Amino acid sequence: MKRITRRHLGRTFAMSAAGTLAAPAVAQSAPDFVWRMTSSFPRTLDTIFGTSERFQRRVFELTEGRMRIDVFAPGELVGGLQALDATTDGTVEMAHTGSYYFVGKNEAFAFGTSLPFGLNTRQQNAWLYQGGGIELCNEFYKEYGVYGLPLGSTGAQMGGWFRKEINTVDDLKGLKLRVGGFAGQVLARVGAVPQQIAAGDVYPALERGTIDAAEWVGPYDDEKLGLATAAPYYYAPGWWEGSTTIHLFVNLDAWNGLPDFFRTAIAAAAVDADMWTQARYDALNPAAIKRLIASGAKLRWFSQEIMDSCYDEAQALFNETAERNDWFRRIYDQWKPFQEESNFWFQVAELPFQRFVYGRTSNRG
Repeated sequence: MKRITRRHLGRTFAMSAAGTLAAPAVAQSAPDFVWRMTSSFPRTLDTIFGTSERFQRRVFELTEGRMRIDVFAPGELVGGLQALDATTDGTVEMAHTGSYYFVGKNEAFAFGTSLPFGLNTRQQNAWLYQGGGIELCNEFYKEYGVYGLPLGSTGAQMGGWFRKEINTVDDLKGLKLRVGGFAGQVLARVGAVPQQIAAGDVYPALERGTIDAAEWVGPYDDEKLGLATAAPYYYAPGWWEGSTTIHLFVNLDAWNGLPDFFRTAIAAAAVDADMWTQARYDALNPAAIKRLIASGAKLRWFSQEIMDSCYDEAQALFNETAERNDWFRRIYDQWKPFQEESNFWFQVAELPFQRFVYGRTSNRG
C-alpha cells in the first residue's frame, strides 16, 4: 500500500471549481492537511453528493481551517465503482461510497450498508453506533486498508422503475435489473439478471433498453435522474434496502497517521452529515412522490408471492454465505440476534403506533 504523507503543505491539486472549498475568515495560514475524497455519486444529486459537501464544510469548520478536503465526482479522478480501490491504494485519502458496492470482493461488505429484509434506518443506526457495528465492520475493512464510518442514510428505499408490471416470480425471470449490493444475488436466485451500474449510467441504460428495470434510491433522487421518463411502473418496497448507510472510507495509513484532534473532527463531521442526509431525504421525498404520480408514474407494490419468495431465498443465501465466508459469518452471527431483539421491541411499541397513525392519515395524500 502506498504511504500517504501526513503533511501536505505546498501540495497542489488540479481541482474543479465545484470541488474547492472557500476558506472562511478563521483560516489564517495554509491547512496542515489537504486531502482528496472521491465520491461514487454525481454532483446532480444534491442529497447524496451533498452529504460529502456537508462533511467537507464541517471538517473545515471544526478544524478551523487546518484540514481541507477536496471532493471529486465520479470520473473526475476515478470511476464511481473504483472508489474503494482508489482509497486502498492511496490514490485518494478518502471515498464516499456504498460499502455494499463491493460485495464482489467479499459479501461481508453488505453489512455496512444493508442486507435484504434487514434493519430499518433506526435499527441500522442502533446497530452501527451502539451495537458494535462500526467496530466490527472496521475489523473487516482493515483487510482492505481502509477505516470506515457511516456518512449518510437514505432511509427505506423504493423498489425501482419497471417497463412492465411485475406480478409473479415468473415475471422476474430473465429481467435485467440494475440493483446494488447483495440484493442482486437474491434476485438471481429467482431468475432475474442483476446489473451493477453506477448512478450516472442508470438512466441511459434504462432509456436505451439495455436493462429492463432499475432501482436507485427513492422519489427525490429518482426524479432528478429522470427514471420515470424511461419506465412507468414504480414499485415498493425496496426490500433489499430497508435502510441504506453510505460510508466514508479513509485510507488506513492516512487515518492512523492523523493526530487525534483531526480524527475526532472527522468522526464528528461524519455523524453530523449522516443525520443531515437522513433528515433531508425524509423532508424531500413526500413532495417528490406526489410530483412523480401527478406526472404519470404508476405506483405499484410487490406481490406477496414475490416478497415471500425473495425473503426465503435471502435467508437461504445468508446461511450458505456464512458457511463459506468466515467474515460474513462472524458479522452475521452478531448482526442477526441484534435484528431479532430489535424487531421484537419495534413490534411492541413502534409498529402499533405507526399502523394506527398511518391508517388515519393515509387518505390525505
